[in-house]
Amino acid sequence: MTSVELQKLLDSVRAGAIDPATASGRIVEAMRAAPFEDLGFARVDTHRELRQGFPEVILGIGKTPAQIAAIASRIVARGHPLLVTRAQPDAYDAVREVVPDATYHVEARAITLVQGEIPRGRGTILIACAGTSDRPVVEEAAVTAELMGNTVDRLCDVGVAGIHRLLSEQSRIQSARVIIVVAGMEGALPSVVAGLVKVPVIAVPTSVGYGASFGGVAALLGMLNSCADGVAVVNIDNGYGAAAMASLINHL
Repeated sequence: MTSVELQKLLDSVRAGAIDPATASGRIVEAMRAAPFEDLGFARVDTHRELRQGFPEVILGIGKTPAQIAAIASRIVARGHPLLVTRAQPDAYDAVREVVPDATYHVEARAITLVQGEIPRGRGTILIACAGTSDRPVVEEAAVTAELMGNTVDRLCDVGVAGIHRLLSEQSRIQSARVIIVVAGMEGALPSVVAGLVKVPVIAVPTSVGYGASFGGVAALLGMLNSCADGVAVVNIDNGYGAAAMASLINHL
């Protein structure tokens, strides 16, 4: 039983459509279920949606296609939406055999399935990136945020090398409730954006850049040393983590 289903059940009791004894029986039955499902190679956290508002997400790295498909099938069987991050095409082929309606997002490298009722966020999450090379991380963040029930606006290729491109989009920047800023190289863009707005800015350093960028470490350190207020930083290329945090904020 998801949190949305539980709320509907309680609303039905209040409206007199279901008697309290029947509702209590359904709740007890749901509570009897184990909080995880042991597949031998993985323990699927079946109660994560109740605790955190969104079900377990599958990281595709380090798992075989068969393992990903097995976990995905159990999540979907519980009535939850599905999200697999960093998934390769062979993993999608395996998942599609057990979840035929799943979708593969090539640029985001994500597998998704929308099902059940997902609460909507209150405002818009704007995802801005410095350059086109940052798009895979942007798409991972966007797919994640949309699946978590948020309205997403993408603002791409507005890096500091041509700051007028960013400044020409002031209305979109100011209307966002949360902003994710994705940048590689020296990672300066989050500081610029945060200096223009009064909402949280979640910075995502990417591994885009030449040798001295050290695979995103230069951007990471630059963002951690931002002089602007309201900037939080996630790990290198972690579009999923940024979207999950932005979604929590947007649902408050």
